[in-house]
Amino acid sequence: MDNAPQQTKSYEEFLRENRISVNRSLNVVLWFCIFTGPAIALGVAKGIFKNVDYDICIQISVIVAILAFGHYLMLKKWPDSVVTSITALLAFNMLLAHMTYGRVAVYLTWFLVPLLSLLFCDTRIYIFAVVSNYCLMILSTWMVAPYFSSMRSDYGTALAYFLNAVGGYTIETIIMTFAGLALGRLATNYFRDTMVQQENLLQHESRMTEQLDILDSMAEIYEKVNLIDFYKMTERPLRGDNAGDKLHEKKLDFSEYDHTYMTRQIIGNVVDDQEEEFIEFTNITTLQDRLADKKIISGEFINKYSGWFRAQYIVAEKDENDRPMIVVFTVQSIEAEKRREEHLIRIAMTDELTRLYNRRCYEEDILEYKEKEIEEDFAVFSIDVNGLKTANDTKGHAAGDELIKACSDCLLMAVGSRGKVYRTGGDEFIAIVHIDDTSALLTDMKNAASSWHGKYQKELTISIGYAAHRDHPTLSVEDLEKLADRMMYSDKAEYYRIAGIDRRKK
Repeated sequence: MDNAPQQTKSYEEFLRENRISVNRSLNVVLWFCIFTGPAIALGVAKGIFKNVDYDICIQISVIVAILAFGHYLMLKKWPDSVVTSITALLAFNMLLAHMTYGRVAVYLTWFLVPLLSLLFCDTRIYIFAVVSNYCLMILSTWMVAPYFSSMRSDYGTALAYFLNAVGGYTIETIIMTFAGLALGRLATNYFRDTMVQQENLLQHESRMTEQLDILDSMAEIYEKVNLIDFYKMTERPLRGDNAGDKLHEKKLDFSEYDHTYMTRQIIGNVVDDQEEEFIEFTNITTLQDRLADKKIISGEFINKYSGWFRAQYIVAEKDENDRPMIVVFTVQSIEAEKRREEHLIRIAMTDELTRLYNRRCYEEDILEYKEKEIEEDFAVFSIDVNGLKTANDTKGHAAGDELIKACSDCLLMAVGSRGKVYRTGGDEFIAIVHIDDTSALLTDMKNAASSWHGKYQKELTISIGYAAHRDHPTLSVEDLEKLADRMMYSDKAEYYRIAGIDRRKK
């Protein structure tokens, strides 16, 4: 048997389905209105409608057929559209207007259309029906006023007849408008309240089912699960040999402890620099306030013996004041997850060929320097491999890759623990270092490169430029970067000049 709670419609869904239903019904009524023409023609034949011509009867049937078909097409494509609803009501108003124009006396029937619009439970549609109904009523009365005024001796002019008829229609329209608004509001409030009550009831059932499912499944997912009941001020385990056993319930006594029994056992295993944070996170006396307006709170900590774990407090039930009263505390190992995360970060932040940090890493690191005060020993080195294109063109990419890897090794050897080295482009490298003697580091880099010999290339030469905050205290990080680049390009130009190489051909 399926115990899942039934789905309920929202009020908006109810309105949408109601529009579809009423639109379909009105379309059927429109098709039946085609018989209005023959019915009037029968009245003409019997002498009931003495002032009506047969051609009006034909016109009415043809117009209604066109309107009904048009509404049918709209109903097929946009069954729940407000425009489709308005079109149906407008079609009825046009039918009444043409009947009036054909001198078929129409009085109370005018007010049937706004009353029909109340079925949609939509104030917008009702207001449109009233306004369009009144406008067409006025227009059609104006058009037939000359005829009917000439038929009666108590009206001297067509205008007098028109004003008298419109005055009555206006008063009746005003009365009907307010009465309709009142009826519509009553119906709308009734349906909305009913839908909200049903929705709240089913949401409550859904929450209860969800809570039971959580409690049933948590023992399989988490390493430790504890049920904290603030109604009874107790805690008990939901995992292990004593899971769910009320004999192993422990009382929560805030005057004696501000942590549960379970968390008191864990505190001693948390690494020292996170212990204070864990104590604050697991403080049971502040838990309800911290869970206010939340479904769950969680924190990640390191166990001295088993690595990373995630601790969570999950709200299972709240009281009528929306205060958490039954809370589930869980502990789950995330050591493997953290290792995967660190591996992915390492891949995203390192260059595949050299294993140096890549441009993305450099941009994130340099952004931190831009957002804080520059340290006194901060320096930027810009490095570029000389002759890489020649090596690639003459000896292949294996020779070029050898030079790039050789440069990375030399830079790592020279920089050591004093900073970080990045490969930011094909043969472009940047080092961010904290060092007092920048010229000594420049010499170390050059010496390391000059002492290298490879399989494909006999030598490695690099161009280097640097800019230190100590030397240029007024420059920003961006300016130091640019200055280091300019010095590197100047060094490269000097290298090619001494070597007698025309760079435009290389």
